[in-house]
Amino acid sequence: MSDVFFIGAQQSDRGLDASNVGGKAANLIRLDAVGLRVPPALVLPTSVCRRYLERGALPADLPASLAVAIRRLEDATGLILGQARPLLLSVRSSPPSSMPGMLETVLNVGLTERALSGLIRQTGNSWLAWDTFRRFVRSFAETVLRLPAEPFDRLTARFLANAGAEALQELDPLSLRDLARESADLVHELTGTPLPHDPVVQLVAAVEAVLKSWAAPRAREYRRLNGLDDHSGTAVLIQAMVFGNAGARSGSGVGFTRSPVTGDDELYVDFLFNAQGEDVVSGRHAVTDGALLPETLPDVWNGLQTAKRALEQEFLDMQDFEFTVDEGQLFFLQTRSGKRTPWAALRIAADLVRAGIVDRSTALRRLEPYDLDSVVRVTVRPGPNDVPLAHAVPASIGAVTGEVVFDAHRVQEHGAERDVVLVRSELSTDDIAGLSAAAGILTTFGGRTSHAAVVARQLGKVCLVGCADLRVDDAARICSIGDRLFHEGDLITLDGETGLVFAGRVPIVSEHPVDALAMIRAWRREETRRPRDTAGSATNDGWGDSPGGDTR
Repeated sequence: MSDVFFIGAQQSDRGLDASNVGGKAANLIRLDAVGLRVPPALVLPTSVCRRYLERGALPADLPASLAVAIRRLEDATGLILGQARPLLLSVRSSPPSSMPGMLETVLNVGLTERALSGLIRQTGNSWLAWDTFRRFVRSFAETVLRLPAEPFDRLTARFLANAGAEALQELDPLSLRDLARESADLVHELTGTPLPHDPVVQLVAAVEAVLKSWAAPRAREYRRLNGLDDHSGTAVLIQAMVFGNAGARSGSGVGFTRSPVTGDDELYVDFLFNAQGEDVVSGRHAVTDGALLPETLPDVWNGLQTAKRALEQEFLDMQDFEFTVDEGQLFFLQTRSGKRTPWAALRIAADLVRAGIVDRSTALRRLEPYDLDSVVRVTVRPGPNDVPLAHAVPASIGAVTGEVVFDAHRVQEHGAERDVVLVRSELSTDDIAGLSAAAGILTTFGGRTSHAAVVARQLGKVCLVGCADLRVDDAARICSIGDRLFHEGDLITLDGETGLVFAGRVPIVSEHPVDALAMIRAWRREETRRPRDTAGSATNDGWGDSPGGDTR
């Protein structure tokens, strides 16, 4: 089998690029090199995926090769896979080009019965251990064994109802223990076999699930929409777990070094206390804890501010990064150039030139994919009788009036004919075709940095998430927003600027970044006259208070 590469402890294997180990792993190597804390990891190169897809089978020597390679992770962490001081693993994709939410992830791999007892003794936190086991069972069942979510959802709902709880975080350790054990029993009942007790068997199965996901319909559709290579395959990242679900001083988050919506030069962070990373990006939870970080975990917030500067200096662009806080310690799990709206792209290009991070030639190349003359900021201008029904969290700018649709397939059927708004309790990247056809998206749950919101923003869709006043009945094809009932086909208006939701059609106005566009045209004229431009800063960054500019 091909080499297995190592990342972490500032001893990462060097000279590896995204074509070999994927963008996620290549960027982790750079994070490690600049001194940001990265959980140690192994990488199976993209060649393994290509061979797997060609042959339909894993290399015969993969289990033995992984068992040997894992020793390097054990040495780096002081933990041992499947033993009393357990090393647990996340298994994730690392494609050459970013594909947010399209490929599979399996967390907490290696949590056998012996490892579970060891985790309880090691941490003194039985809630953490049973919550982690519950998460592993669910992740392995749905991702590796391809079992449906509904039986596990019903089981979870029963435990919550019996405890009078609204969220899993409210369950006591004994209830979590029983839920985890019954979840494992449910796997046995549905498949006829128990969960594997050998940690290497678990690991190999998780690796295969990630490799299979490269050929999944949503992944193929995403590559088609974005013009990505269908044959490169994905690398597989096998990383030591850190625990965002370890208590009140722990959590998981996603951040951007600048706003991907407006381009403002400030951290843009979604965070959940006492949670693992999939909770943040899945779109199943309201993600609102980021605003609490400066006060509750000031050292973590300061660390993020330091990382903001380090990331942009290293990667020379706005970054989208994932992180975990484990008992107050900040770890970085990945970074990539952040998807952004066209409006934000203009703002960020101008600001990076002004800061001396990139030169004008680089900024102009990055703006080439955008039709700059069509860049517009659309906002709602309600009249005196236009009263908002609800407030949601804006995940993109813009405004749209469209017909309510509850099913992604119906969006595809009608989206080309007229503007439609996809209304869902939660949204996943399984709905990629519906996302691409809809003019707007409104959800009850989810955060600004969920995978689905990132994709919607990239596609230029108006997207509002976390609307607590939205209730959706998919079976009846109705929803309520505040105290108003809507049927499929009714009109609503979404304002991506304020997050407000209105019934019917509300006046919409447009604003063009006239000053910024004039500056970009001036840069182009200078580039034409002087092909070898040297880095310099503009005296006017194009974002003043003139009527055509950004008047926030």
